[in-house]
Amino acid sequence: MSVKWEGIMPAVTTKFNDDDTLDFAMFETNLKAQLDAGVHGIVLGGTLGEASTLTEAEKRSLTTTTVDMVKGKVPVMITLAEQSTKAAVKAANMAEEDGASGLMMLPPMLYKSNVRETLEFFNSVAKNTSLPIMVYNNPVDYKTEITHSMFDELLKHDNIVAVKESTRDTMNITRIKNRFGDRLKIMTGVDTIAFESMVLGADGWVAGLVCAFPKETVAMYELIKAGRIKEALDIHRWFMPLFELDIVPELVQNIKLAEVYTGLGTENVRAPRLPLIGDERKFAIKTIEESLKTRPTLPDYKNL
Repeated sequence: MSVKWEGIMPAVTTKFNDDDTLDFAMFETNLKAQLDAGVHGIVLGGTLGEASTLTEAEKRSLTTTTVDMVKGKVPVMITLAEQSTKAAVKAANMAEEDGASGLMMLPPMLYKSNVRETLEFFNSVAKNTSLPIMVYNNPVDYKTEITHSMFDELLKHDNIVAVKESTRDTMNITRIKNRFGDRLKIMTGVDTIAFESMVLGADGWVAGLVCAFPKETVAMYELIKAGRIKEALDIHRWFMPLFELDIVPELVQNIKLAEVYTGLGTENVRAPRLPLIGDERKFAIKTIEESLKTRPTLPDYKNL
């Protein structure tokens, strides 16, 4: 199905059973909650999805199962985070075969490519798939920045259509809009600055804490879209302590722990990740429990 590249797209966690196999029963529970809340797409296999630990077979199973579960209600995107151009092209082809609607694509992993190499990496994939591509621009975590002049080159491909803007510089929202108009859709990718980014004109939000709090996340987006900024800001301020659990190295463990508290997941992670212990666990639990005590009453955000 076509992708509009707007609204809330959860970067969903991958669920594991106690024996480290994929837990599709709990995954479906979470997915149903996302759909019921009104999300606009599903993003598989990102950082929160622990993609670096998944086998090729698991990624394909995750894609086909998700496509089957959503039954065409929203588009399903799969993340490309590969070490080689050849592997990235192969992954894009498999995603298309498996029914994905689009790709979220990172620059080459591990090797820090220069400008020419980065452009060729994206060019090669774009030329070898018909799927639309959202470029994941996160130089803070992944060290390679896709500059606006690089987008001048990349947008020669009709299927490079969006950016997951995670530079942490909210001025880039206006810069991109001024330079590219609607040719390049903007999905903000950092929970802590999602409110500001959407007010400034970002088209949507690839979100993290949505995994545990889907209704609050969608409500923020819909309220901003409707111009009810004060109400959205109130949710944002309530959300901020939780959002800050998403900008630390243990974000996967933090968000999976939050999912436990809202009945949408388990703490199972795949090694080398391990569940939280000690002060980190105490802090996360305190943050989650205090937030649940003041969980906001939401308006009828689906009918604004």
